[in-house]
Amino acid sequence: MRKDYTVGAVPMETGVDDPDQMFYENFVCGAARNYAGYCNPEFDKLVDEQSMQADPEKRKRIVWQLERILAETAIRPVIFYPAGGTCRQPWVKGLTIMVNSIYNGWRFEDVWLDK
Repeated sequence: MRKDYTVGAVPMETGVDDPDQMFYENFVCGAARNYAGYCNPEFDKLVDEQSMQADPEKRKRIVWQLERILAETAIRPVIFYPAGGTCRQPWVKGLTIMVNSIYNGWRFEDVWLDK
């Protein structure tokens, strides 16, 4: 709470694979989990801009710009991104796995067992 440290590790994972959750929770000015106390109004404007961007490619470019800002300022640098996978038995039918997340998309209204 005092922020009286030189180096610290903060594991950050989220069940929502979307930049909004990560940026708003951890990096914008005054965010609850902004342990480094990082505050950059221009960064915050870009976070808002990417959040409102409907075009996925334009949004991706803004997110990369935000990531670059964080990397260049060494604010809670990312050490690694975890990888995950899913599997299922061949008799499970109708399950759609999301391409961007192992956490999202687990809706079973169209799933049936063919065994």
